[in-house]
Amino acid sequence: MSPAITLVQGDISRQHADAIVNAANSSLLGGGGVDGAIHRRGGPAILEECRALRASRYGRGLPTGQAVATTAGELDAQWVIHTVGPVFGSSPGDPSLLASCYRTSLRVADELGARTVAFPAISAGAYRWPLDDAARIAVAAVRSADTAVEEVRFVLFDSTAYEAFAAEAG
Repeated sequence: MSPAITLVQGDISRQHADAIVNAANSSLLGGGGVDGAIHRRGGPAILEECRALRASRYGRGLPTGQAVATTAGELDAQWVIHTVGPVFGSSPGDPSLLASCYRTSLRVADELGARTVAFPAISAGAYRWPLDDAARIAVAAVRSADTAVEEVRFVLFDSTAYEAFAAEAG
């Protein structure tokens, strides 16, 4: 059964959910946009766990389309699920990789026992994925996912992103 989809316009780092998804870069060491906001508000515990992941399983970074969880630090969540979206127009700018970000994040959420998951519009900011296409891929990936997650909340940074996701989510 697919999860309920809700839409919110706002700051993902201020959401209350079991898991908050971070549109991370492959280094897992913070950055700009959603990634920077989550690391800043979540505090140093998130970065500590990301550094440990880099020192162990992800020495070369987290591959595009994959996901891994850490503590949520001071966020109003139990976990942060980090996923690396594809850069539009580059060789890995493949729609299946963008869909994989959502599917693998939900798989990690299931492994953790998360029932509510907040997602940003992955790759639709600095990675330049066209917003309407990013929304279509995201909503389709969530609707087709085999997951125990009960609610997926898309937290969208502005009215343009909200409207694009609303058009897809119905």
